[in-house]
Amino acid sequence: MRPKGNRMKLHGFNNLTKTLSFNIYDICYAQTEAQRREYIEYIDEEYNAERLTRILTDVADIIGATILNVAHQDYDPQGASVTMLISEEPLLMRHQQALAVNEEAPGPLPEAVVAHLDKSHITVHTYPESHPHGGISTFRADIDVSTCGRISPLKALNYLIHSFDSDIVIMDYRVRGFTRDVDGHKHYIDHDINSIQNYISDDTKERYEMIDVNVYQENIFHTKMILKDFKLDNYLFGIDEADLTPEENREIRERLRREMLEIFYGRNMP
Repeated sequence: MRPKGNRMKLHGFNNLTKTLSFNIYDICYAQTEAQRREYIEYIDEEYNAERLTRILTDVADIIGATILNVAHQDYDPQGASVTMLISEEPLLMRHQQALAVNEEAPGPLPEAVVAHLDKSHITVHTYPESHPHGGISTFRADIDVSTCGRISPLKALNYLIHSFDSDIVIMDYRVRGFTRDVDGHKHYIDHDINSIQNYISDDTKERYEMIDVNVYQENIFHTKMILKDFKLDNYLFGIDEADLTPEENREIRERLRREMLEIFYGRNMP
């Protein structure tokens, strides 16, 4: 850890690599083949490569990076990817100039594509899927923001969470490598952190249940989030809750909740 209250003076470039990776999941009940097809078409349109590119461009702006190259692709029959290469800009950030880059506080909220940075990158890949058994369809987006130097991917966390309809969010943050100060001492992290939750806004914390699994000595931080409120109409595609019998209502709720819990805990329930 860096000395508290002191600004670390480095020898040369900051060689630490900071990587924020997270998976977001959207769950839906689509009973018929036509409804499942409509759901996949909706997801492909809502999260196509063009829109994902705009989201990642905003991410680069939030963290204070310059985009060097962008590659994006929509896939047949479904899904998209974007990759971005980026480089570090001066630390005077347009969005929170008074907030230190690595300060442990939430970043701004928002209003498959890859972008490339200089030794840094941002990527997103989408995975819509459905299965006729049980009527459950899911959408997953995998996002990675990897930076080196002084810029921090954590400032984009709130924007990314709010840019997707997320029932479940699973996040990992890791600092790798080392950098040296002017005295030649190695530093394996250049900022204080004890939880990813410290970078999440209060309104998000109110909406989600959260658990941490952190390995502090390895600079690895892991947070899982699952929505607290369960409003059935938010999960139905092609039908309304009012159209269901009490038995159908109960059965669909059980299927959806089971799906969410299995994804959240990463294992099938008996």
